[in-house]
Amino acid sequence: MTLLIVGATGTLGRQVARRAIDEGYKVRCLVRSSKKAAFLKEWGAELVGGNLRYPQTLAEALEGVTAVIDAATSRPTDSLSIRQVDWDGKVALIQAAKAAGVERFIFFSILDAEKYPEVPLMEIKRCTELFLAESGLNYTILRLAGFMQGLIGQYGIPILENQPVWVTGDSSPIAYMDTQDIAKFAIRALSVPATENQAFPVVGTRAWSAEEIISLCERLSGKEARVTRMPINLLRAVQRFMRFFQWGWNVADRLAFTEVLASGRPLNASMDEVYTVFGLDQQQTATVESYLQEYFSRIMKKLKELDYEKNKTKKQKSKKTPFKKVNSNSQ
Repeated sequence: MTLLIVGATGTLGRQVARRAIDEGYKVRCLVRSSKKAAFLKEWGAELVGGNLRYPQTLAEALEGVTAVIDAATSRPTDSLSIRQVDWDGKVALIQAAKAAGVERFIFFSILDAEKYPEVPLMEIKRCTELFLAESGLNYTILRLAGFMQGLIGQYGIPILENQPVWVTGDSSPIAYMDTQDIAKFAIRALSVPATENQAFPVVGTRAWSAEEIISLCERLSGKEARVTRMPINLLRAVQRFMRFFQWGWNVADRLAFTEVLASGRPLNASMDEVYTVFGLDQQQTATVESYLQEYFSRIMKKLKELDYEKNKTKKQKSKKTPFKKVNSNSQ
């Protein structure tokens, strides 16, 4: 089976590629930059140039492909809008996969997308789910809540560096999951017939509020967080303002997602039946506690090593520095 992984350089996509390669699949990755994707080639993946924004580049990439795993999404640093990548690009990919005779299509969506029609990314995900279901492709939709990897930049690093931790409104508890565990579900879906033409929640072991995560990080790091609350009404005002300018549409669309994070409604779902269908062991799924504990243990150890080396260097320099000879003039 040959897999085409789209978005393979991203936080989730690289874990999907790694898992697929480790399990013996022939992996092909659609990339915009071979240089940035060099690590995928080192792992054993085939790189093929292409871009969701240019449908004419997709046909060649899909030649001989059995299944597509779509982990692509627009990034905050992209010049392209959410609509261009997550709607126009995905429609083009699904149509190209259908034309190429692809047997399976795995799509990552967001949990509870249908509950937030006013949030562009959520509405686009919901519409893409419908488009995929009506495409005639044999599909599996995995609905995610949040990545544990994102907790490092949002909470871990700011707390370690005594920088502000931004919290918005009544933070919604989120069932974060390690992308390595999400990758297990994506690859397993390829070999489990019961997952065909179905949608499943794929979320962590429990939902965590921002306050709970901050408290956990403080305990594990031994440092106190500087929490700064951003009023949701201020963000709404900024979002409306950005809508007046074409260059601000992308920013406005991203700010709209704060409505999800500040709604107070948990992003969580029961996974008992999902583990049964996929034949995976829930006990082997990483928890937020274990993930952050490993991170802080590694970082604190590294900081101690750096501090030791710094002090050692200082002592060596002080030993090498000769004392100045005091000259006394005799009368």
